[in-house]
Amino acid sequence: MLGGLALAAAAALAGVVPAAAQTSLKFTLDWVFQGPTSPFLVALDKGYYKAEGLDVTMDPGQGSAGAVQRVATGAYDIGFADVNSLIEYNAKNAGKEVLCVFMAYDFPPFGVHTLKKTGIAKPADLAGKKLGAPVFDASYRLFPAFAKKVGLDASTVQFVNLTPQLREQSLVQGSVDFITGHYFSSVLDLEARGVKPEDIVSFNYSDYKMDVYGNGIIISPALAAKPDVVKGFLRATAKAWKEVAANPAIGIAAAAKRDPLLDQKLEARRLDLSLKMNVLTPYVKENGMGDVDPARFARSVKDVAEAFGLPTAPDPDKVFSGKYLPPKAERMVAP
Repeated sequence: MLGGLALAAAAALAGVVPAAAQTSLKFTLDWVFQGPTSPFLVALDKGYYKAEGLDVTMDPGQGSAGAVQRVATGAYDIGFADVNSLIEYNAKNAGKEVLCVFMAYDFPPFGVHTLKKTGIAKPADLAGKKLGAPVFDASYRLFPAFAKKVGLDASTVQFVNLTPQLREQSLVQGSVDFITGHYFSSVLDLEARGVKPEDIVSFNYSDYKMDVYGNGIIISPALAAKPDVVKGFLRATAKAWKEVAANPAIGIAAAAKRDPLLDQKLEARRLDLSLKMNVLTPYVKENGMGDVDPARFARSVKDVAEAFGLPTAPDPDKVFSGKYLPPKAERMVAP
């Protein structure tokens, strides 16, 4: 008996949580395993979640709207998804809101991408053209909002539902005229298929006065009632993001473990782009990762609700909460 107590005490001192105390969590990404989301994999591989008493399983996704649905239905406890898809879901599901608790992409990566050979040189040229995208893709879901900003009648665009694996290839082959997608995903995937950078035409939504946020960590209503579990997950994740920001190579190695066919050079570029453009923004460098600017977030909720044609905008406090965040010092992830 005494020996068992001594072992338990030693484990506690070492920061190891006994297996019996582990809380199981199912986590869904919004997309396939790639460089930008590798910090989650690093936290998993290095045992940071386990040290918080969490037994985390992690699955890829096929788009943000799908990730929101997975968490909303309880199929997954926690996920990584576009907050704008969350705004739409919460507006339509009062009383069953899914909460964003950690903003990862302070600057949005959404956009439309095409090739010079299509003749599309400005947003107005998209009228009457064929758009290819996964139906759950965040940039696709926000396309009507982009169209409204640029004065384009979105109803004139023909939509072709594609799997993530076929999106860029379909554009290269000419079966669609343009695609939607995260900048760091679509542009680099086109280059990987032999397209020269100068032959790619991109319209990034943020360049057209769409001041919205990007992806964040979302939790189910059931998990929201377990603050210690959520706080532990966020602590572990912030720790890993800080390490990846300082040494991106560890993120690429973690992603390559999940996908042996991964183009590591390509993913290193993708991770570098996401860190520079979406994560390590001036706001994050000053305030730490994970939180939002309240006034900006409130404006974005109103703008997204209007763009989606929602009857009312959800209360910003029912879309994002900072109460689970680690202290600011633990969220200062910029190298």
